[in-house]
Amino acid sequence: MRALVELVRAPAALSVPGDVLSGAAAAGGLRGVRGPAGLAAASVCLYWAGMALNDYADRRLDAVERPERPIPSGRVRPGTALAVAAGLTGAGVALAAAAGGRRSLRAAIPLAAAVWAYDLLLKPTPAAPAAMALCRGLDVMLGATAAGRGRWRAALPAACTVGAHTFAVTLLSRGEVSGATSRRVGLAAVTGAPVVPLVLAEIAGRPGGGTHRSRVAGRAVATGLLGAYTATVGGAQAAAVREPSAERIRRAVGAGVLGLIPLQAALTAARGHPLAGLALVPAHPLARRLARKVSPT
Repeated sequence: MRALVELVRAPAALSVPGDVLSGAAAAGGLRGVRGPAGLAAASVCLYWAGMALNDYADRRLDAVERPERPIPSGRVRPGTALAVAAGLTGAGVALAAAAGGRRSLRAAIPLAAAVWAYDLLLKPTPAAPAAMALCRGLDVMLGATAAGRGRWRAALPAACTVGAHTFAVTLLSRGEVSGATSRRVGLAAVTGAPVVPLVLAEIAGRPGGGTHRSRVAGRAVATGLLGAYTATVGGAQAAAVREPSAERIRRAVGAGVLGLIPLQAALTAARGHPLAGLALVPAHPLARRLARKVSPT
């Protein structure tokens, strides 16, 4: 069980439900609980599937660079990892269909396809950061299917914001093992620069729902959460620029993965749902604590 937890980076899944929540908030789909909750469960399954498939695809490289990982260490067989990935993918698609019907199914299938394409085909290529950004963006759009037909377009800015963050973190992760130059780390950090103005635009834009009081509170909460995101993610990236060692870069990547939580919370609150945004906040310190036991990268 310990090996399987490491295989799927289980605690890192705390960074996933916020994708669905921010997408649902943007599209006006947070009026009910059942739909977003089911879609969040589907999202977690697809995320875990991607992690298992990642280790299956990287098993030979990990034997050299990370021999302690579950497959090269012999604790998990390659066939088992592939079966876990396939089973979790099927479960994720089925949960999406159960929670949101055909609308959600039409979003879950492209998301699952993007996850498999990234791990098996695109990860070693220059297209890898864009492919991973697409996966996260589609995850946000999965949440948007909790709203009515035709409402998904309202979630596109949130999807682009999460995608921009993911692109930067994925680009930075190229130096996790051997380190990088300060210039390369700085370039990766710059690619994530659009995130802050995109969130500010969401805060200043038209909220997706709630009363006037909740919309005002949402803007205030979103502003504070954006500050927390900037401090945690930006601080770790700045440290990696100063000292671009593999250890510093791994810390910055880990901070980026978990930094999705305050980012998702800010996007959710900005759409007039401050309580829903704040509900995501406790997942951040919990994920950071669990990351000391199971690496999220």
